[in-house]
Amino acid sequence: MARILITSGPTRQYLDPVRYITNASSGRMGAALAQAVISAGHQAVVVSGPVTVDYPVDAEIHWVVTTDEMLEKSKELFGDCDGVIGAAAPCDYMPRHVQSQKLSKTGRPLRIELVETAEVVATLGERKRAKQWAVGFALETEDQRFRAIIKLERKHCDLMVSNGPAAIDADHNEVELLDASGEVLASISGSKHHVAEQLMSEISIRLIPADTH
Repeated sequence: MARILITSGPTRQYLDPVRYITNASSGRMGAALAQAVISAGHQAVVVSGPVTVDYPVDAEIHWVVTTDEMLEKSKELFGDCDGVIGAAAPCDYMPRHVQSQKLSKTGRPLRIELVETAEVVATLGERKRAKQWAVGFALETEDQRFRAIIKLERKHCDLMVSNGPAAIDADHNEVELLDASGEVLASISGSKHHVAEQLMSEISIRLIPADTH
């Protein structure tokens, strides 16, 4: 039995005590992957941002809000896991300064300086020990396959799942699974549960030792 870490959902980066930037990730893909992991006889450990989706009752769930929190919790858990599937959509940017009080309207444009957040999957991929593995997700609006391959290399992943913006907050998904050489190992479309099951099948064949099945 493998112990598999799954990052899921969006993160939030607060501007002030009540406002934040985020994205429309629903956590549905992460939940479907958690179920596929459990159905395959493995342990699912989920680190999730704020979502309303229901995760499998047999999954181990850890709730976070910000990208830094997702990174720290994932680093804490990854050492006891065999691999990670990075299905989350963490915010790529955060405000350089978070206001301690609610921002009020002034009648003038509001300028907010954003800085990049930490890379969750890239950090875990860089920390992989022997026999640990990492699978990433690359959501792109153009040059999807090319950009996914670049992300695979940059994030130290063994496999990369490429998809487009139609996947966001949707019940269905259409993905390509790529290896380090850029070869398309599988093209999968359908409900997110179907896609998750097929991805888990490919991951099991290619990354999980037979004696842990």
